[in-house]
Amino acid sequence: MAIIGIVAVDQKSAIGRDGGLPWHYSADMRFFKRQTTGHACVMGRRTWASLKKPLPERLNIVLSRESLIEAQPSVIVLRDKASVLALKDYLACDIYIIGGAQIYSTFLDEIDRWLVTQVPLTVEGADAFMPEDFRHGFREVETIELEENLLVKVYERE
Repeated sequence: MAIIGIVAVDQKSAIGRDGGLPWHYSADMRFFKRQTTGHACVMGRRTWASLKKPLPERLNIVLSRESLIEAQPSVIVLRDKASVLALKDYLACDIYIIGGAQIYSTFLDEIDRWLVTQVPLTVEGADAFMPEDFRHGFREVETIELEENLLVKVYERE
């Protein structure tokens, strides 16, 4: 069982604009679904709000201090990082950290592997970015080619 960060970044490490993804690549969406199905996905409140509904066939863990999130099957709302990490020993699956920027920052020290889709553009007006040097302490171990000229770089903790 591992904690895996999964993210798509533009050429300047942007990951969002106006509360959503600033691009749509079907190949990346399919890759995300293949990787995360059957696992737990940890996200912040704003990422949760952008989804419209729970990710199917996954345990959706929303990290939020607010209690306004409606209870529903496959969704757990937790208040802090320690609560998420306490689940690790009870889950028979990987934990994927899926965003946003604050959630990636919160779990930086816990992530064992990164799956980073490199989006071949620079987003104008981007307002959410990956933490600087988020790959520090990791080494690239694989490159996966997707359709639509996308590359996924796989990094393992050194």
